Amino acid sequence: MNTFTPRVAESFLLGLERERASASVQSRSFQTLRAVLRAAEQQGATAPGVMKGVIPPRYSPDRVTIPTFEELSRVREHGDAEVKLLVDIMSGCGLRTAEACAVNINNIVADDIYRVAEQISCKSGVRAPLKHRSKGDFREVPLPDKTRQAILHYAENAGTDEHGFLLRTTRGNYWTKSITSLRWKKARESASLPDDLRLYSMRHYFASNCLSNNIPITDVAEWMGHGSIEVTFKTYRFLMPGSIGRAAKILNVGLAS
Repeated sequence: MNTFTPRVAESFLLGLERERASASVQSRSFQTLRAVLRAAEQQGATAPGVMKGVIPPRYSPDRVTIPTFEELSRVREHGDAEVKLLVDIMSGCGLRTAEACAVNINNIVADDIYRVAEQISCKSGVRAPLKHRSKGDFREVPLPDKTRQAILHYAENAGTDEHGFLLRTTRGNYWTKSITSLRWKKARESASLPDDLRLYSMRHYFASNCLSNNIPITDVAEWMGHGSIEVTFKTYRFLMPGSIGRAAKILNVGLAS
């Protein structure tokens, strides 16, 4: 640890750039490294100020598009049964698309709790561990009654496979990103929704629903499976009660003539 210098830290970050790691991964890696070195410094294992002068990676999430309740209702009306199920579980539980493709009736561990245990790999179409998690890890999220009823209704009408998975192709394969993209495009066009409204936007709806109802952002970050609360905060801070936008409106009252 005594050989660790700011140059070593910078080389590490440059290596992440060369490997084309995403901005969020770079930011998260920097935070982890900084935390480890601060702990080492406190224990006298390394010299003070090792990270001094090292510029952290910049992470600015893309602007999110959040569907309105009316748009949510329209896609439920015009989408097929599978799209409706994906929309319901993503907007109700905050799952990623690949996680929603692995929706499993056995993951209803209580009337109001859904266990997110796997995802379907976008590349290979096989079951895979969750993002930021090891095999066998899981997270548990709130399960609204309407979402639970949607899962049970689909299972009653379409059935499940021997493992409890709901979404399968006619060949018995798991759903993949390419399948959901085609089905979503058809539903979006049928419902006359904006082109920039993606299936992933339903996950944003979940975050908006939580934060606009004063649910702590720490809980939201955990339920959404973010590797760092910084991701949640930077993406959704405009939805929080103390957001910059709301503050600007409040301050404007005192400036108006």
